[in-house]
Amino acid sequence: MAKEKVQYLGTGRRKSSVARVILTSGKGAFVINGRTFEDYIPSAATRLDVVQPLALTESEGKYDISVNVYGGGLSGQAGAIRLGITRALMEVNPDLRATLKPAGLVTRDPRSKERKKYGLKKARKASQFSKR
Repeated sequence: MAKEKVQYLGTGRRKSSVARVILTSGKGAFVINGRTFEDYIPSAATRLDVVQPLALTESEGKYDISVNVYGGGLSGQAGAIRLGITRALMEVNPDLRATLKPAGLVTRDPRSKERKKYGLKKARKASQFSKR
């Protein structure tokens, strides 16, 4: 009988993006929507941002990460993945919260797009005022 792999789940949200992260013990494979990590997120700076919780907890290469992410753009999706990884790591070991919380990784970023108001072109942009 094969030993079942233990999975740790974490859901991350940012702007209008939602990421479902699955951590399994492994050699560090990172797959996002069936594509490699480098292929899905081309920007090196954004990639560093996504792996920040792994770097802080010194767990790079210890887990295989599988991500299903949808909604929003690349920046929002990267933030959602980061929060998902953080939550999954806290599920692995609740003591890691003490390391992740001061870095601001545990808190969900509440900023999202402001709704458009009637009579305006965008949320706050109005047409040019004319006195005459």
